[in-house]
Amino acid sequence: MKAVFIGDVVGNLGCEALAALLPQIKREYGADIAVVNGENSAEGNGIDARSAEAIFAAGADVITGGNHSFRKHSVEEMYERCNTLLRPANFGEDVPGNGVCEVDMGAYSVAVVNLIGTAFMTPVDNPFKCAEDILKTIISRVIIVDFHAEATSEKRAMGFFLSGKVSAVIGTHTHVQTADEQIIDGTAYLTDAGMTGPRDSILGVEKNVIIEKFRTYYPKRHVYADGDADICGTVLEIDQKSGRALSIERFCKTYKKTK
Repeated sequence: MKAVFIGDVVGNLGCEALAALLPQIKREYGADIAVVNGENSAEGNGIDARSAEAIFAAGADVITGGNHSFRKHSVEEMYERCNTLLRPANFGEDVPGNGVCEVDMGAYSVAVVNLIGTAFMTPVDNPFKCAEDILKTIISRVIIVDFHAEATSEKRAMGFFLSGKVSAVIGTHTHVQTADEQIIDGTAYLTDAGMTGPRDSILGVEKNVIIEKFRTYYPKRHVYADGDADICGTVLEIDQKSGRALSIERFCKTYKKTK
C-alpha cells in the first residue's frame, strides 16, 4: 500500500493549494491514504472547524495536529466527534479528542499516531513513554507516526526508538523539508515533511514581518503571506502484511495562484 503524508498546512492559501493539488498528488503516487498535518490551517494560527473541513474535503483521510491544535476553541467539538481529527496523544486525557486512530482499509487497517516533542516546547507528557503505551493497544500492522517537534535530535531519537516497531516516523512543525529520508529497520523516517503554504514567506509568515522582528527585536503581529504556494510531503510504500516500509520519497509541488 501507499500513503501520502503532507506537511503543515498554513492558512487559507495552504488550504486552497491542498484542495487544488491533493487529488492529483494521490493519483500520481497511487496513494491509498492521505495524512495531513493541519495545526496551522486556520487564518491567524491554529486549526478551526472550517479549515479542518476544507482539508478533509481536499482528500485527507486523517488530520494530525501539534502545539497549535487548541488555539481556536471552535474546533473542540469537532475533536470530540471526529475520530480522524487528531491532536498529540501526549497532551494527556484531560483535553478533547484523540491522539491515535485506526482507519479501516478493507483487507487491512492503518493506524495514525500523533505525538508532540518536549525540547523547546510547552511541557507535556513524555512522548517516548506515550508511544510505548499506544503501541500496546494498536491492532494495525501499518502504523504512521507524526512527531511534531522542534529539535532535530529529539526527532532522530524518536525515529530510532520506534524503528522496527512502526511503519513510519515523519516529523512536522519546523515548516522546512529536510533531505534525510531513510529506512531504519523497516521504518521510514524523515525529520520534517515541510510546509504546505506560501513559498515567498518565512515559515508561512509575511517575510518583512519576520525580518523586522529579527532586525529590531520589536514584537510584530504575524500575517500569513500570499502568492504561489508549495505543497511539501512524502510518499510511503508499505507492506500491509508486515507493516514494514519499502520506500520513502520526498516531494514538493507548486501551486500557482491565479490573480
